[in-house]
Amino acid sequence: MLQIDLWKRILIWGIVAAGLLLAAPNAFYSKVESYNDAVAVGQPGEGWVDWLPSGLVNLGLDLRGGAHLLAEVQVEDVYAARMKGLWPEVRNRLRDARSTVGTIRLQEGPEDELRVRVSNADAVGEAASIVRDIARPVTSLTGAGQSDIVVRTQGDLIIVSLSEAERLATDDRTVRQSLEIIRRRIDEVGTREPTIQRQGADRILIQVPGIGSASELKDIIGTTAQLTFQPVVRRTSDESAVAGPGNELLPSLDEEGQFYVLEDTPVVTGDELVDAQPSFDQNGRPAVSFRFNPAGARKFGDYTANNIGNPFAIVLDSEVISAPVIQSHIPGGSGIITGNFSVEESTNLAVLLRAGALPAGLEFLEERTIGPELGADSIQAGKIACIVAGIAVLVFMFLSYGLFGIFANIALVLNVGLIFGLLSMIGATLTLPGIAGIVLTIGMAVDANVLVFERIREELKSAKGPARAIEQGYERALSAIVDANITTFIIALILFVLGSGPVRGFSITLGIGIITSVFTAIWVTRLLIVTWFDRARPKKIEV
Repeated sequence: MLQIDLWKRILIWGIVAAGLLLAAPNAFYSKVESYNDAVAVGQPGEGWVDWLPSGLVNLGLDLRGGAHLLAEVQVEDVYAARMKGLWPEVRNRLRDARSTVGTIRLQEGPEDELRVRVSNADAVGEAASIVRDIARPVTSLTGAGQSDIVVRTQGDLIIVSLSEAERLATDDRTVRQSLEIIRRRIDEVGTREPTIQRQGADRILIQVPGIGSASELKDIIGTTAQLTFQPVVRRTSDESAVAGPGNELLPSLDEEGQFYVLEDTPVVTGDELVDAQPSFDQNGRPAVSFRFNPAGARKFGDYTANNIGNPFAIVLDSEVISAPVIQSHIPGGSGIITGNFSVEESTNLAVLLRAGALPAGLEFLEERTIGPELGADSIQAGKIACIVAGIAVLVFMFLSYGLFGIFANIALVLNVGLIFGLLSMIGATLTLPGIAGIVLTIGMAVDANVLVFERIREELKSAKGPARAIEQGYERALSAIVDANITTFIIALILFVLGSGPVRGFSITLGIGIITSVFTAIWVTRLLIVTWFDRARPKKIEV
């Protein structure tokens, strides 16, 4: 007999109700979005009921508008930084062996090399061996067993550079670190569903929906935010002043025409910061307060204790933003950065410092701003496509199958609701290809019903009763329905695994649409027909 157990009926309608409830917030998109934004910053949300779901289908760059950047990571910057960081250790090792190698002096040379001259040329080989003891194994699978530095001699010079294996490992590490820091910076300012992914060896693709322009996005992520605290050698107004080996000449950010000669080996770096927050100084001017980790706090405290009365430069991206004189020992590892900041600038600086410094600079190879009006046009075109496709399918099913076609149409409408419910639940991003996947699903959703209804017609011709015909129609069409949808689902899965960006968006909506359409065709439509049949008890039916 044609029958569905009560618990199955409750489960089917429960799934449908849950799906529609999850999809409901999308009908009030702007209100729910404002509510979510308020909740995210810890404020009471308004315009939406707290106990209702508030998940939304995020709109992609092509629907919402936003900014697109393609950045190249300047991995060579890291080589120079590594050589600068290596100098204090090399200097200390060679000073301990001064009786043998003589005096040492840092020499000018390429940025990715460290050149040290020893006064005793006969001991240069021994000095090179001492420096080689600093070498560490390369921390990568491809460079296993190799050293991170290469030490060679040239006359009385010791030349230190990174090995090829270490350069490759450094390049990969730098790009990965840049990727993570860019993601953290964008997350800090509350943008929705950004696309941040690696392209090739040293490039990063960044797409952020809902942001005003590409230049605004560059302001957020383009600043390297390399913060260092360096000893001041002297102050000068001569732009061409010679800094000397081991020093560097940097301009003052606030004082026009003023420059500082600094020791280029920092005492503490921004890598040792654990927190940075916008604040105000004792005069009520915007500033940034900071706090170091224990290691940084110890170095910062020791230096301030031993250098009271000396100036100490705070450097951000090769500009001196402040050079206060150390008045007293500063224990605890906390302090404040002052300058001619606006409130917005101090907030942005705190965000950059909190997210971490980019290990290398970025060169923007491609930048594009997609206006929200283009996104609105895309959404409108997608709506029209869905409506036209939906109406065409609804009319066709009604004309072809009459009352049974109406049951299939009800299931189709519920199917679209379930798709949006699942997309909202997983926080998926909808793009134009995603809309194409939904439109395709609308067309495919009735295929299963067509197979079932045609099979019921065949069963009715064999003079079986209507109840038996309906039951046999569903049972015998099931294998064809499953086979057709499994093959399509496998294709969607392959597109998701091998594709990226728009292709993935299409595969997600297509895969979800296949799942919901099979559910509505096999269970929802059947339940509607069984419920009608139980009440009407027709002696014969027409499909």
